Amino acid sequence: MEQEYAGEQEEGGAGVLRRSRIETLAIFRALQLGDMLCAVPALRALRAALPDTRITLIGLPWAEQFASRYRSYIDDFIAFPGHPDLPEQPVQHERLDDFALAVRERHFDLALQLHGSGEISNRIVSTFGAKACAGYKPKGMPGSSLHYLDFEEGGHESLRLLRLVAFLGAPMQGEHLEFPLFAQDDAELRDSGVARTLVERSYFCIHPGARMRDKCWPLARFAEVADRLCDEFRLQAVITGSGQERDLAEALAAQMRNRPVIAAAPISIGAMAALMSRSRLLICNDTGVSHIAAGLRLPSVVIFSKSDMERWAPLDAELHRCVWDPEGQQGAAVLAHARVLLR
Repeated sequence: MEQEYAGEQEEGGAGVLRRSRIETLAIFRALQLGDMLCAVPALRALRAALPDTRITLIGLPWAEQFASRYRSYIDDFIAFPGHPDLPEQPVQHERLDDFALAVRERHFDLALQLHGSGEISNRIVSTFGAKACAGYKPKGMPGSSLHYLDFEEGGHESLRLLRLVAFLGAPMQGEHLEFPLFAQDDAELRDSGVARTLVERSYFCIHPGARMRDKCWPLARFAEVADRLCDEFRLQAVITGSGQERDLAEALAAQMRNRPVIAAAPISIGAMAALMSRSRLLICNDTGVSHIAAGLRLPSVVIFSKSDMERWAPLDAELHRCVWDPEGQQGAAVLAHARVLLR
């Protein structure tokens, strides 16, 4: 049975993480890669505030690998089968009952909604059977002022999440992203063969794809910038992407004068990050890899055409340069930023 907001009558308040004994915490954030990476500073703050708490991430099925990579902050993972009112994935109706049972039998002390404004997601989290719930809520909607913070439009996603967990009693442990690499990432990259001809620091990466292809910068612009950087800095261009983006990578390669290495392959996010970590620069659309670059502290130029730059641009504006170019006409600006970062 859904409640308006579970836990509204529980004792607590701003700073509930300090005032209450929380042995188990569920975090609901069922989103894609870039959105999940923006939550890392909030996860880091929560772990610092709750070092002995068992923290479970409830997210999209792909995010099991995210939970495994950030095992310093996340102890357990439950795959979310979807909801008719959330667009991130089709509902897996055959898994709904098992999911509800798996969540409710944990009897979480606190369920934290880190998914969004709360207009839909708070109703979902209220079904988890936790002793208390917390998160953002839309202005004007009911909810305990002690457990819920009014959602404010605008501002960076990472800072928005940090504001919420600070309100709950988890002080910030830095705004920076991080992307830990492990030995298996290097091993997978080596076994894939995509980097066998590459020498560390002798190449830069071009990532022409995005989950939504209507966000992609024109391939002709990527080709022009890549060829200029190859000529001027005597670097190898490497085109990255998933296996499903191989066609895009090959189309870009066909428009270049300098022959690139095509590394769009069915490798994991970790192996792709290992490849990027040895490069000099990343040029990409506004997509998840831009946040990987931020976590690796890899200089990048990120081209925006649809998304809110204020919300999704990397916070370090010196290391990561952003260009607004919905018309695909700002090749000179992208090239200028790339030259500065390579020098």
